Amino acid sequence: MKNIKIKSSLFLLVFVTLFSCADDFIDVKSQDENSEDFFNTEADYQSALVAAYDMLQATAEQFQTAEIASDNTLCGGQDANDTPGKQEIDDMIHTPINAQLRNIWTWMYTGVNRANYIMEFQDKIDFPNKTSVIAQARFLRAFYYAELVKWFGDVPLAIDKRIQFGDQFSIDRTPKEDVYALIEQDLIFAAANLPYVQNETGRITKGAAQALLGKAYLYQGKFPEAATVLEDLIANGPYDLLSSAEAKNMFENDYENNIESVFEIQYSDNKGGSYDCFYCLDGNYAVGFNGIRSYDGPLYDFGYSFNVPVQDAVDAFEPGDIRLEYSILDIAKWAEETGATYTEGYEHTGYYNLKYIARKGDLNLPDAALTNPNNFRVIRFADVLLMAAEALNRGSISDDRARIYLNRVRKRAFNDELHNVTTSGANLTNDIYKERRVEFVGEGLRFFDLVRTGKAVGTIPDFQSNKHELFPIPIQEIELSGNRWSQNPGYTN
Repeated sequence: MKNIKIKSSLFLLVFVTLFSCADDFIDVKSQDENSEDFFNTEADYQSALVAAYDMLQATAEQFQTAEIASDNTLCGGQDANDTPGKQEIDDMIHTPINAQLRNIWTWMYTGVNRANYIMEFQDKIDFPNKTSVIAQARFLRAFYYAELVKWFGDVPLAIDKRIQFGDQFSIDRTPKEDVYALIEQDLIFAAANLPYVQNETGRITKGAAQALLGKAYLYQGKFPEAATVLEDLIANGPYDLLSSAEAKNMFENDYENNIESVFEIQYSDNKGGSYDCFYCLDGNYAVGFNGIRSYDGPLYDFGYSFNVPVQDAVDAFEPGDIRLEYSILDIAKWAEETGATYTEGYEHTGYYNLKYIARKGDLNLPDAALTNPNNFRVIRFADVLLMAAEALNRGSISDDRARIYLNRVRKRAFNDELHNVTTSGANLTNDIYKERRVEFVGEGLRFFDLVRTGKAVGTIPDFQSNKHELFPIPIQEIELSGNRWSQNPGYTN
């Protein structure tokens, strides 16, 4: 992370080795610190916390994959065999043997384990900033579990202890309701014990905890609870929408961590990496993969033409909506205006995801596609407003207040009040859904919005009811459990 940017060398499983020599057994002290003896200073806890933060950067791929799974974009790439796992998800033919799904499972559980490492030893010593460390760790655990539940449904649950080798034979998949219960507890604690503004950019705040809690409630249909926490955040938090003029630069590097950013994952270009270890990278490699294939021209950098928007996503914008110009790039029009050149990739639509696209100006060490410094805005204030509007409307709490929050977003989008929504009831619900699509196109929210609202069937091509609401548990994980875990409905191992 840009300001929390320390790659940790913590090993979660460290063993003291016993060597034998003839008839004698000599206890040799390991050169690695035993995990049981690690937490002796505040610095140890802070190092472990950085390790837990570090897995946030691995989410770059899954936000891109989620967008590809929706009706907003096609997978793209070089050809039909370029990154088969994403191609399969795009076509809704994914199976339990899928590299991208295995990455999500593995990387999010690595994050859970690193957060639980801190929780396992939370009572070992005391120090002045301990409550803050625990609150941040609990937020991170909640975030990683929320991602797992969103993708896979019921998942193995470990509380305040690491999942270590061998545990897979005794730990079962936990009903998602119970996982959400822990997520709620963690986020309530984090919100109560963290400030709205941290001294170090990138650290979790009270606002991030409240926003993620509101989202967790919304995903469960707990509309009164969601409305309460989100309206409290709107009223008391330090956030606001950028102006119409500023919004055009919202996804540029120099507009990161702005007043609209509630939860933002930090990336940087000051350290290289390789294609052999995507989760090791400091850069946002999804941005490079979204880039224009064989591009030569101003402003943008080359990329691999993944995650290309479709015409239907472009047509979802109303006339006069300024969001279209900073959300989707019409590459043919741009080339005509600037003289830029490019080649067409697989499933070329003529459009690129302008929010997260490779831009010139970073260090390109050692590979421009891997080291993009663009942060990822996981939750923006616009999301808070639209989540609050949805909770108020769908919970039959107040359509008046729901319209106020919805129209704040629309006023920024059109730079006037002539496009304000005046509907109520089910019509207002649909207006909120439409607004979410155009506001967050390219940001990885659309697929799960359609699933949680029951709109995926008939909207996402080839989406099958009672199957594609969840993704399959990776076959390797089921096999490691001794085949004890059941597969998600509709999938065969």
